[in-house]
Amino acid sequence: MFNTPLPTVNELPSTRRLLRSTVIAILVAAGLLVTVVMPSEYAIDPTGVGRTLGLTQMGELKLILAQEALAEAAAPQATAPAPAPTSTSTPAPVQQFAQVQPIDKPVTKPVTAPAPALKTNQMSVTLKPGEGTEIKLEMLKGKTVSYEWTATGGLVNYDTHGEPYNGEKGYFHSYNKGKQVKSNKGEFTALFDGTHGWFWRNRSNKDVTISLNTTGDYLSVKQ
Repeated sequence: MFNTPLPTVNELPSTRRLLRSTVIAILVAAGLLVTVVMPSEYAIDPTGVGRTLGLTQMGELKLILAQEALAEAAAPQATAPAPAPTSTSTPAPVQQFAQVQPIDKPVTKPVTAPAPALKTNQMSVTLKPGEGTEIKLEMLKGKTVSYEWTATGGLVNYDTHGEPYNGEKGYFHSYNKGKQVKSNKGEFTALFDGTHGWFWRNRSNKDVTISLNTTGDYLSVKQ
């Protein structure tokens, strides 16, 4: 059995050295918190380093996914309508009436209101590397819009979504979304009164131009 000699007082680190090591560890941890943890987890980037490293975009995507999960969990479940009661009463006897000659009257056709004119817009926007932007349509519930957009110069991430007027902060409904896409087209019907449209993010290392065409029953366009 070997006995390990205990270190002498001179071999132990001094109080000054321990304090210096503690301060250095605290500064390193604070730097990692501000430049790595906060941008990647909460999209908070006070120094700008997180956006340069792509960590802030990761945090923004995490927040969007978390908001979508909360919105889906809070959505009310549809319930099936109750079946209509079946009548078991005996039908009343048919009464016989003398035949009466109809009197000819002028036929009037119902007046129908003209269909509202659909709006059509063509817009384009150029995104620099890492830049994002939105184009929104003000729409009323039940109104429909058809759209088609194309990205020139590279691929983009997108999210087609809507936000209700006076809705809860951070709430939105996503109609569809995708990553590294060159184009997309289709139509959607507004689920509520509010702003409905698109968010794009350029993840490439060069400028990308997005051209958008819309046709539908909407009030205005905002960018």
